[in-house]
Amino acid sequence: MVGPGRPQIVLFGSSIVQYSFSDGGWGATLANIYSRTADIILRGYAGWNSRSALKVLDQVFPKDAVLQPSLVIVYFGGNDSMPPHPSGQGPHVPLSEFTDNMRKIGEHLLSLSDKTRVIFLTPPPMNERQIQLVFGDAMKGRSNELCRPYAEALLNLCKEINVKGIDLWNAIQQQDDWMNTCFTDGIHFTAKASEIVVKEILKVVREADWKPSLHRKSLPVEFPFDFGLPNSLTLSDLELTRNKKLEPPPGPGMARL
Repeated sequence: MVGPGRPQIVLFGSSIVQYSFSDGGWGATLANIYSRTADIILRGYAGWNSRSALKVLDQVFPKDAVLQPSLVIVYFGGNDSMPPHPSGQGPHVPLSEFTDNMRKIGEHLLSLSDKTRVIFLTPPPMNERQIQLVFGDAMKGRSNELCRPYAEALLNLCKEINVKGIDLWNAIQQQDDWMNTCFTDGIHFTAKASEIVVKEILKVVREADWKPSLHRKSLPVEFPFDFGLPNSLTLSDLELTRNKKLEPPPGPGMARL
């Protein structure tokens, strides 16, 4: 049976989260980086919006759980920001309701324990032409400009409720040739985009004044490297080298990761 010693980092959201354990995905990279120090737990549900998430929040994150997560990374908003469907169906959630839903999600997560931390990811940009080529009219109307107010509202909310926010909408658009290198279908991430997400998450975790810190270098390694094994120094060196290679290359402000 797996013991309760490691911190739990839960990824909660829609398809951007569900697909994050694919080859080169940002969730898979985090799992590798934290492989000896924390458990990365996936709770991703493709097609969901903030309204869907709110309905199951108590089931996914029960307040009476024996072990509560140390960190929850939350992504919703891309589906919410889709234009309303004439039938009244579809994932669209009005901006005011989206903000209220995310406030309730954030407050619930923060109430789980005095050591539970929360990061919200904003909706990322998208390649509208690629969406049309891949999905046709099935995703008609999705656009960067519809995502922008949802991203901005979420960042403002983060300041209000003391939750860390990552502005993916701008971070991805700062990359060279982002429209052609960051998406598999105009919406979901390539390994390049996932690398950006990991860099932003690690930067927040490193700079946060959380106690205890959740930065990978601050967490104890499960079982020491000399745990009854010969050549332990060699094993330790190999592990440290491996983790360096798994982290994205440093960019501006990232030299200390």
